[in-house]
Amino acid sequence: MNTLVVYDSQFGNTKRIAQAIGEALETSGAVHVLHVADATPQHLENLDTLIAGSPTQRFRPTLPITTFLKSLPAGSLEGVRAAAFDTRLTLEEIESHGVLAFFVRIFGYAAKPIGRMLSRKGGKMVLPPEGFYVEGMEGPLVEGELERAREWARRIPDRT
Repeated sequence: MNTLVVYDSQFGNTKRIAQAIGEALETSGAVHVLHVADATPQHLENLDTLIAGSPTQRFRPTLPITTFLKSLPAGSLEGVRAAAFDTRLTLEEIESHGVLAFFVRIFGYAAKPIGRMLSRKGGKMVLPPEGFYVEGMEGPLVEGELERAREWARRIPDRT
């Protein structure tokens, strides 16, 4: 299996999740974990699985991830398994800011729009979009999130 994990990261938390996902998939074949700025069209050649992730900013993915996914040619992910993830504030932190909780209920997080973009390009979503929690705006990751990311990723090779 040839897998690409492409991510954007502002404070290093999403990068750490992407790396944990990549580590979990190494036993299934070649895995490349790349910052979105380093991903090229050649990385998409002969791809079996594309996993994309971003921090949630203003209830959506970052501009670099959005631009990267939108730039993929129509149908370019046909036959490619896909999965999407984001990093986000904890539910407790969101609930402690009443207005933030209101907007999250309306607009959601980055993972779902990433998943929709992957699907629109022909990717076959093999897992529901997933969110991983950070403490505060800059992190660190909540304890246990790296292992949860590995467990999430280990379910990917079993899906067809």
